[in-house]
Amino acid sequence: MKRWLGKAETTLGNHSDRLNAINIFPVADGDTGTNLYLTVRAAAAAFADRSTADEPVNDVGAVLAAAGRAAMEQARGNSGTLFAVFLCAVAEPLAGHTRLSAPLLAAALNRAQIRAWSALSEPVPGTMLSVLEAAARAAGECDTAHNGDDSNQALGLALDAAVNAALDAVVRTEDQLAPLHAAHVVDAGGVGMLLILDCLRSAVLGEELQDELLDGLHGYDLQDPHIHAGMPDDDGVEVMCTISLSPLAAATLRQRLDELGDSVIMSQVGSANPVGSPSGQNDPADEDDDDEDAAEASYRWRVHVHVPDAEPAVAVIRSLGEPTDISVSELSMPRDPGLPAGQHGHEY
Repeated sequence: MKRWLGKAETTLGNHSDRLNAINIFPVADGDTGTNLYLTVRAAAAAFADRSTADEPVNDVGAVLAAAGRAAMEQARGNSGTLFAVFLCAVAEPLAGHTRLSAPLLAAALNRAQIRAWSALSEPVPGTMLSVLEAAARAAGECDTAHNGDDSNQALGLALDAAVNAALDAVVRTEDQLAPLHAAHVVDAGGVGMLLILDCLRSAVLGEELQDELLDGLHGYDLQDPHIHAGMPDDDGVEVMCTISLSPLAAATLRQRLDELGDSVIMSQVGSANPVGSPSGQNDPADEDDDDEDAAEASYRWRVHVHVPDAEPAVAVIRSLGEPTDISVSELSMPRDPGLPAGQHGHEY
């Protein structure tokens, strides 16, 4: 898993410029490559920061959960936030397991695609969601065809199937979204997810990355121009934060943000917090089965929205809780992958 995210960090760093070049949906701001790179970098860095005394190093799910939390806390943009959702979700079926297998891969990818689709208020096909869904379906079909075989050979076949299906889904994105079809390019986020999945295949099987996967993808040749540069600037800002809310308050926030803007993404970070606990950790001595207490429990949420003006969105967020790490970035502002997270806009 460490090798996977390390490869993904390097690969997305190498491809960030080309991903930025074809980034025109949902906003033509040319930052998908940058956002994915920064978020994956945060996930990979979590391995160096983790204390081996806190979590078992031979538990695949625990290791990825720690990386997923780090990614979620530092997620950038739509694509980075969805990658963080993907990583956190993948970790859940793998909890308690010491190795990856074809059945676990199928379960993990299926959980991830369901969670990713549900994180968005208005999910649409033709994006990294479609790519992830196709990969999950292919891994599941391969696992079924091999009757749940948990051998390394079956795992290799499932990984091959997932990557090949992801590639086919990337090619289809051009005809699934009108802006992509008009610009004659594939979806940038979809290509990013394809690269991440191929990095997983490479790390698990000990094989090289399949550079030929990207051959012929529309808009992805090095000599192609930055498509987004010719698009009109998008007005508005991207607002992101982390906040602890009850499920009811989270639903209220999602509804109100939907009214103010678009590209709303909300996803849980970690498990439930007991009422009044700022630490985000449950005290076993305080746990009980009381339904009322369960209903009042709060969760940490990563929140993302595009709005015309930051102030109303920030006011709504603050009216429901105490957010941390609020950042605001101009949608029309190009982002430099060399800048640390948080220097692409301004923070509250």
